[in-house]
Parts: sequence; C-alpha cells; structure tokens
Amino acid sequence: MNVLWIGGPPGSGKTTVARRLARLHGLRRYDSDARTWAHRDLAVKAGHPAALRFEELTPAQRAAAPMEERLAMWLQAERGPMTVADLRALPSSPLTVAEGTQVLPGMLPPGSRAVWLVPPAEVRLARLRARHGPGWAAELYLRLGELIEAEVERAGVAVITREDALPEVERFFAAELAAGPLARGPEERARLLREANEAVVEQYRAFFARPWSPDASETTARPFVCECADPRCDVQVSLVIERLPPEPVLAPGHRPWNRPERAGVSGQSR
Repeated sequence: MNVLWIGGPPGSGKTTVARRLARLHGLRRYDSDARTWAHRDLAVKAGHPAALRFEELTPAQRAAAPMEERLAMWLQAERGPMTVADLRALPSSPLTVAEGTQVLPGMLPPGSRAVWLVPPAEVRLARLRARHGPGWAAELYLRLGELIEAEVERAGVAVITREDALPEVERFFAAELAAGPLARGPEERARLLREANEAVVEQYRAFFARPWSPDASETTARPFVCECADPRCDVQVSLVIERLPPEPVLAPGHRPWNRPERAGVSGQSR
C-alpha cells in the first residue's frame, strides 16, 4: 500500500494536517470520519455486541453509559483492520494520506510509514470545545486520548507534539513525498478534491439513515473543501449536504483547475 499514516488522539489536528498535506502535494486523502458509519455497518453485520448496543441506544443513553461501555462502542480496535482493508482497495497511485484515532502501531501493516500527533492535552481540549460548542462533554475524548498516548509511548514510535504540526509532518514524510507517485496534473487533483467532498456527503447520508437520527439531511450544512486550482488553498465552503453541485465547489473569487488565470490577476488565497 502506498499510504502515509497519521494517528493521534481526538483534537490533535490529524484531519487538518492530512487535508493540507494532500492538497499541497497532490495526494489522495482517506478521511477516517467519512468511514465511521460504513465501519459501524460492518460491525453490526458481524454481530459485534458493542456495535449492536450502540445502535439500540439513543444519543442521550449513550452519553450516560459507563465509560468502559462508551469506549467499547467507539469500536477503536475493530476499526483498525477495517481501515487497512479500505486502503488496500484504493488505487496505488497517487499516494494516500490516511488519518484517524484508530491508527495505532499494532494495526499497521509491516513497513508502514507513520507518525502520531500528540499536542498538549489542553490544546486538544480547546480544539474539541471549539468544534463541539458549549456544554460539550469531553470525558470520552480525553480518556480515549490517554489510551492512545499510552499505546504510542509503549511502542516508541515517531511523535510530533507541536501545535502547528504540518511543517514537521512534511519533513517526516519528505522521502515518500519526493518518491511519489503524486497526482499527475490539475485534472487529477480536481478529481481527488471532488472525491473528498463526495465522501462527506456519503458520511452524513449514512448517519441520517439511522432510525434514531434526526431527519435533517435537507437542512444540515457542513464544510466542504474548495475545489479550486490553488494547491495552497485551505478554504472550506459551507453547503447543505444534499446540495453538492455537479460543478466544482468554489469559494468566492476562486477559479477551477481548467480556467486559465489572467495575467496579473489572482483570485486565490495566498
């Protein structure tokens, strides 16, 4: 597998770093969150007790469950092999950058190139609170982070602790990025960006298909990556998930890959 692995606790910046790395270098991005419900469906089909229990409970009942039960329902160990299977099924070109809390030393194929992002706990907590809003309960995510940190420390693997991790991640993967294969041109880059956005749509369709889920697919907006031609762009565009247009998703003033830029004029973020 041509995969660059990024692991770490919730709130460590894995998704942001993977998104920016993929955009800058022309990589395919494996979004762990986008596979959550597909993995849960596999676990339910296999009769996994914690997966079945998760689907039986309401969100409020899950939040009130004992910590050990909540950790089991996270399916951390079960999702590792599922992630490897997903990645084996992807094309070998271009390189894929894969991230997720389930990326742990013990689940990786031999010879894998992997790094773990572990910024201070207070940094992670601030990011999670900003993401989930006031009143959000942090206990599960903090406990999961402690377990991931302990496993990473026992394995003695590569760890990055700084908040702005992208430069160090680029240096860590420098040889792999130089060797490639990378996207072969702007058209392939555009396809990879669309692929990432379509994965978000599928993620939320699978969530709203749950019997306990709110029927909000026609009104729920989520951020999608701008599909413009600038590899440095990190703008996200909020769209209702059921209204992903067939044409490129573009932030205001940004141009698609196949529209030439006029001399001396640029609408791209720098």
